[in-house]
Amino acid sequence: MRLQAALALLLLGVAQARYHGKEIGPLSELHHGVRGRVFAVDSRTLYLHDFTYDGEGPAAYFYVGTSKTPSATGATRVRDERGMDSPLRRYRGEGLTVSLPEGKTLKDVSWFAVWCDEYSINFGSVMIPRSLEYPKPARLSPLRGVHGVWSEPLVIVDAQTLLVPNFSYDGEAPDAKFWVGRGDNPSPAGIRIPDENGKESPLRKYSNKTIVLTLPGELTVFDIGHFAVWCEAFTVNFGHVVLTKSALTNVPPSLKMLGVSPQSKLNCEVLFDELAFEVRWAIAGSSVVLQLVAKLEDGEYMSFGLSGDPEHSVMIGGDVAVAWVDKETLKGYSDDYYLEGKSQCAGGRGSCPDTSIRENTSSIRLLNAALVNGYSIVTYQRPLKASDELDLPVYTNISQPIIWAIGPLNSKTQVSYHQHFTKGDRFIEFGRPPLWNCPMPEGEEDMRLSGEDSTGPSEEEHKVVIRPNPVPTPKPTSKVIPWDIPGIQCYEPPDGIFYAQMGPTGGKQGYSAITGHVGWGISWYINGLLIPEINVVRGKKYTFVVEGGNNPDIPARYHPFYITNDPVGGYHHKTPEEKQGIEIYAGTRRARNGELLPTGTGRLCNWTPDNNGPEADEYPSFGAYQRSLTLVCEEGNPGVVTWVPDENTPDTVYYQCFTHRYLGWKINVVDDCDETEVAESRVVESVILPSDLMGVESIQ
Repeated sequence: MRLQAALALLLLGVAQARYHGKEIGPLSELHHGVRGRVFAVDSRTLYLHDFTYDGEGPAAYFYVGTSKTPSATGATRVRDERGMDSPLRRYRGEGLTVSLPEGKTLKDVSWFAVWCDEYSINFGSVMIPRSLEYPKPARLSPLRGVHGVWSEPLVIVDAQTLLVPNFSYDGEAPDAKFWVGRGDNPSPAGIRIPDENGKESPLRKYSNKTIVLTLPGELTVFDIGHFAVWCEAFTVNFGHVVLTKSALTNVPPSLKMLGVSPQSKLNCEVLFDELAFEVRWAIAGSSVVLQLVAKLEDGEYMSFGLSGDPEHSVMIGGDVAVAWVDKETLKGYSDDYYLEGKSQCAGGRGSCPDTSIRENTSSIRLLNAALVNGYSIVTYQRPLKASDELDLPVYTNISQPIIWAIGPLNSKTQVSYHQHFTKGDRFIEFGRPPLWNCPMPEGEEDMRLSGEDSTGPSEEEHKVVIRPNPVPTPKPTSKVIPWDIPGIQCYEPPDGIFYAQMGPTGGKQGYSAITGHVGWGISWYINGLLIPEINVVRGKKYTFVVEGGNNPDIPARYHPFYITNDPVGGYHHKTPEEKQGIEIYAGTRRARNGELLPTGTGRLCNWTPDNNGPEADEYPSFGAYQRSLTLVCEEGNPGVVTWVPDENTPDTVYYQCFTHRYLGWKINVVDDCDETEVAESRVVESVILPSDLMGVESIQ
């Protein structure tokens, strides 16, 4: 690969200065030796070239602001290149990248500065013009050619990365390669570039595959005029796209060009073999660069991080990154999470992104993301030190317990209950000598230091690019068929009393398959049944004996019951806009200040699975699963919610949890109950439920 990159530079006559993005301007040189040039990398990222600061200021930070000139008014602090929120260290002509706080772009600010908090003094700044056009990915023409070569329009992601959406090629040619060169048309004078797996072997067959290609060495899109599928042996062009000058005027620089590369070889550990879940990492100065790779379904996330317990792998108190790739947009995400409790994020409690607990607290910086052959690959960087009280430090001299999970994202693109997670204690020594404990990528060459030779690597070359190498294909998953759970009919139970308790969602065959929604691993059980549809009659009084928890200080054990027209639930934590149009029919009262307070609270009763038994997905029916559950109740009294549906009640309403989303299901409201069915039910009462289902009407 090193020889290939060197030849590329010679053949193409590269004599281009290193590209840093769209130049904004030099920093004003006011105090403490501040100087350097500022570039826009993309909508939220700035690159400081040759940045200098003597480090002697008492409380200097990077800031952006909206005022006409730098001032404390309207200013927002920007974390340093390590993601730290501490006073700036000394810099000696360094290159570094910093990211604006979440939710802000360069269009939202008018200046960037080194600002002293203690004395409110500007040490050096640059104005950001409103007309600034920051770098963006550029769209090219689609590939069209022979041998079935076809794609949607190519995208220049950055100066060294090409995205080829839905690429097809019949694989019949003997020596087809991805090819680039000068000028508008391919020729033998061009060079081959590695495929999406980093290999230069003849291309295999592709069928509507979206692939990400990286130009080798120091080669950039500014050095080439075309991209092609080229038969090297017979010098035939199978199809090409011209890189027009207008498309290249304002693309983002690559991470490698900005010096964002770990300075050592890679480590790798398999976290979950069934889904080929791996974590790869390398220490990079005062930070660590990590890459997560897994075979995820659409709408799933992968998470990895540090345990909340220094001795064992424990979820509570954990500090993790939650990562995924949107399979439609191919955009990657990596969010910093603090795991306060085993519940969905609600009101800043539970398993929440740091920024949902407190603004501007994310310590994770997304570097790259790709979807390769169905594998989600997300690369991110975080500081070794804890940036705030929501973070945990990464140590380089000891082993640390880690935690991981794979599960579905909910409708807010936040984590929900996961079936795949750390079992037992798992430790990683992040500072160990590089050790690859994963299935080997295709050829050891992918793991070498670029530029390494018999004389040793130079300081500039001593870098590793983390590539999306393929991993073993996991076994296919079968289509999920939801359990058949009978509804509670309008004549059941005769006394109109329902017992509402908590229990597990039943794996893939349970809550999510029945409702089509992503839950959190717990849901309502009504009379011992997992989220049954309830049928009620207008004008009849119903009593719900509620045992969902009554301690609001522990969100994971507090589930007030209420009845509403909202299929989502979680009214307590909705915004005023989200509450518009929502009606509540039972389970709340209005305080003097107008606030709705839940009344459907009582002791907590949980239908609890056998820890030593099979997983929920292994049970063929809910009845079989139900028999494995044991009802465990805490001390205390249940709550009671009474309800009389009337002519104003909609035909379909929902029983829900007041503080969490997607825990309940439907109530069908009818005008009358078929008397024939009622009579027949009394005669054949013994066969109302199949023998493998337990009817539980009055659990004391």
